Amino acid sequence: MLRYLWAKTTAISVLSFGLLVLPSPSAIAETVLEKIDRTGKLTAGTSKDALPFAYRNESGELVGYSIDMLSLIVAQLEAELDREIDLELVALQPKERIPELIDGKVDIVCDASSFTWKRDRQVDFSFSYSSTGTRLLTRRGNDFWDAESLAGKRIGALAKTTNEKSIRLAQPKAEMVIFKDRAAGYEALEQDKIDAFSSDGILLESWLNNTPNRREFQIVGDYSREGIACMMQQNNSQLLNIVNYSLVKFMQGFLNDKPEYVTIFERWFGSQGVLPLTKDLENIMIDNMQLLIDFKDQIAEE
Repeated sequence: MLRYLWAKTTAISVLSFGLLVLPSPSAIAETVLEKIDRTGKLTAGTSKDALPFAYRNESGELVGYSIDMLSLIVAQLEAELDREIDLELVALQPKERIPELIDGKVDIVCDASSFTWKRDRQVDFSFSYSSTGTRLLTRRGNDFWDAESLAGKRIGALAKTTNEKSIRLAQPKAEMVIFKDRAAGYEALEQDKIDAFSSDGILLESWLNNTPNRREFQIVGDYSREGIACMMQQNNSQLLNIVNYSLVKFMQGFLNDKPEYVTIFERWFGSQGVLPLTKDLENIMIDNMQLLIDFKDQIAEE
């Protein structure tokens, strides 16, 4: 009898201890979408100097093509969650993007980020909503069209970008000079402290289009081809689905000449936009949109 009572008491004690240490529902980690629903806010990392994708305008506001994509994502979140969602923008340096995502300081990053397999091991990427590639900004007369011509040359880049990686792979004998931001890289080039500055071709086109001494510089080479996409924490499929749906809806609407989506594209890349694209670049972007739409189900018109 005593042995039975001891066993019963022990079993109750173990069960009680187990109940005490089991986590409560509130202690279980919430998904990013649940956090957005709870707080009513999407915190988005972006860039301050990646014109025309994401940059500070003359009023100090963060604006750009990628910011417009974020606004479309917020609108879709509001429809899915049936509540108002505020968009909070946080300007990040390229090297800060993935650490801030992993630490949960931002919910999403949309700037001029491009897919790499190394990054994909740490974060998840959305569908690509634009395309670019690594090119070089240099003074006129410099023949840097191929990798061989870069040996021994001082090539600027931002740390932990695909541009840095592409040049290092193309020409290991190039002298890489790392800058904290694009403005510092452009200034170094103007002061002849470097021979060329590597960045996304569209970003270089934007700088060249807005600099007063544009005739002194040229954009050369094609050292990579990349798709621009948003990044999110891994294992948040519900948020990823909403982001992808928003981007495909935009691209399909643009291809179908829906005015609200054509206006967004033209604002940044049209003939009167911030960065008028050459016909070749515009066709590349449109072809990439069409290729993605062709592989996805058409979104029903609302």
